[in-house]
Amino acid sequence: MEQKQAPLVLAVPSKGRLQENVTAFFARAGLSLVQGRGARDYRGTLKGIDGVEVAFVSASDIVTHLAQGSAHLGVTGEDLIRESVSDADSKIALLTPLGFGFANVVVAVPQAWIDVRTMADLDDVAILYRARRGERMRVATKYVNLTRRFFASKHVTDYRIVESLGATEGAPAAGQAELIVDITTTGSTLAANALKILDDGVILRSEANLAASIGAEWSEANREKARLILSHIAAEEEGRTTREVSTVLQNCAEDFFEEAKGRFAARLRHYGKEGHLIIACPAEKVSGFADWLIARGAAYVGVSAQEYVFSAANPLYDRLIEKIR
Repeated sequence: MEQKQAPLVLAVPSKGRLQENVTAFFARAGLSLVQGRGARDYRGTLKGIDGVEVAFVSASDIVTHLAQGSAHLGVTGEDLIRESVSDADSKIALLTPLGFGFANVVVAVPQAWIDVRTMADLDDVAILYRARRGERMRVATKYVNLTRRFFASKHVTDYRIVESLGATEGAPAAGQAELIVDITTTGSTLAANALKILDDGVILRSEANLAASIGAEWSEANREKARLILSHIAAEEEGRTTREVSTVLQNCAEDFFEEAKGRFAARLRHYGKEGHLIIACPAEKVSGFADWLIARGAAYVGVSAQEYVFSAANPLYDRLIEKIR
């Protein structure tokens, strides 16, 4: 009797805005997440690729599954990975940032501390606080490990952590702590609570990442499923972030392609007869690149967006294989 192959497990957020963004992300890549019996079913499938089990769990549980190897791939915030997993890079591979779920982990102090702008200033305050009060300055945070590592890197030692269970930004006003380490997107909530971010107080610029478990059971079949998933994702990312530029340019100088790459990150896709060129260029640089081509003698420059760009090269899969080896 043939033994059934274990599925590749893809862990995704089970609720909230993050789930909506993840669902839209996979749909753009042509890979729809299907929840078996609706929103209350915490297991599902990935439409288009057989043998993939989708696990709908909390963002923090995704980190646990990846670290333990019970999920092969997952989408979660880098801040949760760095906070929850010691030596995270040996257990979890960050394959690609996804462009949503942005949140910076920052050190914020009261705005009334007008002379405190850097971590060095904070160290001076901590020493004075200890000398005058006989106790250590308090830092309220949910990010205990990130705080300890960052403060150690800045040689700030005279403090103690107060683990925050509620709204961290309210801790200084409530007299529970002198400063905080917390996540922020715009900084408006910090400002509303009369707090400011130190000039060098950004601990981590986090966003949602597609991540892989290094310790999961990567059978040959599951490697192939991962290759298909990552091929779709890479193709969508290439189509979304680049534009295909076509033109005719006779007698390209020897340094033409090197200069195009250096100035505009442009990549040659096709060089045909009579100087017909097809070049990939980052979307945000395409206008300047077109002007540059015309200045070099091009009579016209056509620019087109593409939904997907599949390629024999698969950098996301290469990154995965490099890690799990």
